[in-house]
Amino acid sequence: MLFTLPEIEDAARLVHRHMPPTPQYAWPQLAARTGAEVWVKHENHGPTGAFKARGAIAFIDWLRRTHPDCPGIITATRGNHGQAQARAARAAGLRAVVYVPRGNSVEKNAAMRAFGAELREFGEDFDTAREEAMRAAEAEGLFPVPPFHTELVRGVATYGLEFLRAAPPLDAVYVPIGCGSGICGVIAARDALGLSTEVIGVVSTEAAGAKLSAEAGRPVETESARTFADGMAVRVPVQAALDIYAPGAARILAVSEDEVAAAVRILFADTHNVAEGAGAAALAALLQEGERMRGRRVGIILSGGNIDTGPFAAILGGTTPAP
Repeated sequence: MLFTLPEIEDAARLVHRHMPPTPQYAWPQLAARTGAEVWVKHENHGPTGAFKARGAIAFIDWLRRTHPDCPGIITATRGNHGQAQARAARAAGLRAVVYVPRGNSVEKNAAMRAFGAELREFGEDFDTAREEAMRAAEAEGLFPVPPFHTELVRGVATYGLEFLRAAPPLDAVYVPIGCGSGICGVIAARDALGLSTEVIGVVSTEAAGAKLSAEAGRPVETESARTFADGMAVRVPVQAALDIYAPGAARILAVSEDEVAAAVRILFADTHNVAEGAGAAALAALLQEGERMRGRRVGIILSGGNIDTGPFAAILGGTTPAP
């Protein structure tokens, strides 16, 4: 077991001092469309528009306790992790240096700066930006925040705890996978609560490293991770996360760019919520398994709503945006 129930409950008390619990609703149009009772965990309603706020709150609290002289943090992101880290770090009086790849989301970049991040562009993808951020950390005396860390997961597990306690008993929960804190948090909460809920991971067909790695039993890097669902755009799986989701997930599904775009449209039409690509991936996977889940009670994680205006308009217009 990754965490005991009291350890996640302690994290929840900390997180809830900085943000309220997010809601979960059963949407009847999604039920009519899928044949399942569909509950949505609305992490798009958090203070940064994505679930990452929780992990940052827990991580920065841990950092302040264990490294009281630390002047600031440095990390890499495609956007949601960076917003969350900047928000929590600046609230704690710390510098927040954030690396993003060139061509990153314009609106996520603007949000990170608004939360107080010192933004730096480097490399062609997340993994290259991450390597540079970790190199710069030592040179500049800043604490390197990795994409996956025990305290990040403990913070993120609080949404799993909220969801699994507030919704009726769920047969399955679909969770998108980037570096893995989200799915590991849900697995941790499920196991701490002693539930039998299936946890099903979701990746992009264009960034399928987590799926390939779980199937191979070892980290499998992909040559690229070009997907408009930037929250899943990871080339290099994280071993520590793989060690948790490979045995803990029932299976991992890959969804195409067109399937994700369709799920974004459906979430807007059926619930009038804006979902970014990774935020819609769970619904895309449920639709892929429609027959299998018919008549069951299913949860999907709407992990974030931070999609740029242009791609969102393109999706609502019926097209799939380029990565």
